[in-house]
Amino acid sequence: MIPGPETSLPPLTRRLIGWEIVVVFSVSLGRSAVFAIINLIGSLTAGKALGKQQALLVGSLAPGRPWLDLTLQLTSILFTLAPVALVFYLMARDGEPLSVMGLDTTRPGQDAARGAVLAALIGGAGLGLYLAAFGLGISLNVVPENLPAVWWRIPVLVLDGIQNGVLEEILVIGYLLRRLDQLGWTAQRAIVASALLRGSYHLYQGFGGFLGNAAMGLIFGVLYRRWGRVTPMIIAHSLIDIVAFTGYAVLHGHVSWLP
Repeated sequence: MIPGPETSLPPLTRRLIGWEIVVVFSVSLGRSAVFAIINLIGSLTAGKALGKQQALLVGSLAPGRPWLDLTLQLTSILFTLAPVALVFYLMARDGEPLSVMGLDTTRPGQDAARGAVLAALIGGAGLGLYLAAFGLGISLNVVPENLPAVWWRIPVLVLDGIQNGVLEEILVIGYLLRRLDQLGWTAQRAIVASALLRGSYHLYQGFGGFLGNAAMGLIFGVLYRRWGRVTPMIIAHSLIDIVAFTGYAVLHGHVSWLP
């Protein structure tokens, strides 16, 4: 009998880990960071103050065609989460269960409580920082949403918030910090790198978006090292974005403190 081809996978070397990180972020948040930097340069050279420009987070994808718009919104959310599936595959291929990053349902009550507290503290501080940055003229006018006032508006905004929490926390906290550990980075260096990456893909919002999200990344990184669980960060981030998106939809035009 002729022996079959070798089917075992090569060991996950430092070189392979480095290339894996590059590939994962080239098709996800690293790509977003590059476009955010380019957009910031465009805003800085637009000939008008940052505060007089807008950064829209969730907008209509087919104005005047609500059913097509809904289809495109849901499709966009689905494919935006594809890098999460890629990370899950890569970890499974290497024999790493998701529980190594604390992504499981073993502590639902504790994770939910921690996530809710984090959302309240960071969400409130983040809103204050944004308003201060906007007042100082170092942030664009961030418009959380301008979807049409149809029945699926709020559900889509909720799904968008969950999408952001799942994508960013799994990639930037759970996956990246684990891989940097395997490369031999110190905990402090890895947390700072993760926080800077998080801030960089928010630069399209201006310098306020960078500072606020980098600070959030530092806090999340430190707490992840202490708790060993990414689930509370996913819950917190999702809640922050859900409240921001839906709150804007409800309050815009009815309160004076929203730009």
